[in-house]
Amino acid sequence: MRIGWFVTCMLAMTLSLQAQEKQEEKWYERLSLGGYMQVRYNGLFETNPDLYCEQCDENWGSEGGGLSFRRIRFKIKGQITPHIFVYFQPDFAKSVGEEHFVGRVKDAYVDVGVDEASEFRFRIGQSKVPYGYENMQSSSHRIPLDRDDAMNSGMKDERDLGVFFYWATQKQRRLWKQLRKAGLSGGDFGMFAFGFYNGQTANHYDENKEFHLVTRFTFPITIGNQVIEPGIQAYTGKYVVTEHGSTIEVNPDGYVDQRVGASFVLYPQPFGIQAEYNIGKGPEYDVATQSIAVKPLQGGYITCSYYIHKWGQDFYPFVRYQYYDGGKKHELDARSYAVHDTEVGVEWHPFKHFELVTEYTFSDRRFEDDVNPFNHQKGSLMRIQAQVKF
Repeated sequence: MRIGWFVTCMLAMTLSLQAQEKQEEKWYERLSLGGYMQVRYNGLFETNPDLYCEQCDENWGSEGGGLSFRRIRFKIKGQITPHIFVYFQPDFAKSVGEEHFVGRVKDAYVDVGVDEASEFRFRIGQSKVPYGYENMQSSSHRIPLDRDDAMNSGMKDERDLGVFFYWATQKQRRLWKQLRKAGLSGGDFGMFAFGFYNGQTANHYDENKEFHLVTRFTFPITIGNQVIEPGIQAYTGKYVVTEHGSTIEVNPDGYVDQRVGASFVLYPQPFGIQAEYNIGKGPEYDVATQSIAVKPLQGGYITCSYYIHKWGQDFYPFVRYQYYDGGKKHELDARSYAVHDTEVGVEWHPFKHFELVTEYTFSDRRFEDDVNPFNHQKGSLMRIQAQVKF
C-alpha cells in the first residue's frame, strides 16, 4: 500500500511539473511584431522647385520628384520579464550618399524596471530623447506629414544613444495606455524624465567626450471626457559641427547647445490643440562673418484638429502654423533659418490599418549656408501620403 501510495504521489508531482513547464511562457513568446510604411508624392501643384526642407523630406523640391518611400519600419518589442522590456526598430527608407532604401537602426534599447510595475525605469540604448511632445510621438500617429522645424531642429531623428530615467504613476501610465489604444497618443515617456546622451544625434559617435543632459516634466489631466497635457523640458550640452564646407573653420570642442521649451496638448475628443514653443542658443551660420557662431534661436507651432466619425470612417481635418528663427546644427554649416509655414489638410482612415493624408503647404523659408548665403524662397504645394500600419 505504501509503495503504491508513493508511486501515485510521484506520478502526480511529475504530471504537475510537466503541466507547469507547458504553461510557462518562453521569453520569445512575449515578443510582438509591428510596423508601418509611408509612400508620398510631394510635387502636386508645386509653385517653386527651389523651395525645400531637408529635415522634413529629402524628396521635397528639385532634388526629389515622383513617388517616394518616407518610412519603412518594422518593430520587435516585448516585456520579456517583469523588469525587462526590449524594443528594436530599423528603418529601410533612408538614403546614404547615392544609395537609397538603406537599412538603419532607429531604436534599439532596453527598459529596466526598478520595481515590478516599472513606475521607475531606466532606458538604455538608442531611443527618443525626451524633449518635445511632437518629437516623442511616433510618425505613424502624427497628423501633419512632418515634425515642426522649431522643436525638431534640436533633435534630428529625435533619437540619440543615451541613458534616461523615467518615472510615472500607475494611474498616469494607464491613462497613456488608453490614449494609445484610442490612437490619440504614441507612447509613455513618463511624467518625469532625466538623462544623458552623446549629443551628436542618432547613429553618430560622440565627438567631444561631453554628454548632453536633458530633463522633462509633464502632467496629463482628465477634465470630463477631455484630456490635456502640459509639459516643460530643457537640454544642455556642446555640439560639434561635422557637416561644413572646407573654407569654414569650426571649433573642434563644440558649440554651446541649449534649449528650454513648453508644450500643451488637448487630445482631439473631438477638438484638439497641440502647441509647443522653445528658446535657446546654438550653432548657426553667420552670413556677415561667413562663419559658424553661437546665436539665439526661438520658434514653435500650433496645430488645431477635429475628429469626425462618419460613414464608419475617421476624418481628422487640421491646420498648423509654425515659426522658427535659428540654426540647424546638423545641416551643412549649421544652416541659418527663418521659417513661416502654414499647412491645411485632412487625415482619412477609410479602412482599418490604412490612412491617407492630403495637405496643402504655404511656405516662406530663408535658409542660408556658405554655399548659398542669400537664399529666400516662397511657394506652395500639395503633398499626399498613404500609410499602412500594423
